[in-house]
Amino acid sequence: MEKETGNGCERCCKTKERTEQEYKDLIHRLNRIEGQIRGIKGMVERDAYCPEILVQVAAANAALNSFNKVLLASHIRTCVARDIREGKEDTIDELVATLQKLMK
Repeated sequence: MEKETGNGCERCCKTKERTEQEYKDLIHRLNRIEGQIRGIKGMVERDAYCPEILVQVAAANAALNSFNKVLLASHIRTCVARDIREGKEDTIDELVATLQKLMK
């Protein structure tokens, strides 16, 4: 769940406690993406053929998009749903702003 620290800056001080399984899943996805990026870097360093690099970049982008979908779904099911139940309507504005950033 999200919690706020007492530092006065609501936006930068929000955190979310995740279940151990959710944490492991997100970290596993990020580790795979990190490996893909290192692989792309290696391809550039070895002067790999451009289309081969582009295909790997597309795969990394797809993995990042998948990560975003999982994280967004979790956020909506937990933080957003809780805040709406608690009458925190500004969470809807925050969600809309986030979605607009994701859809650029």
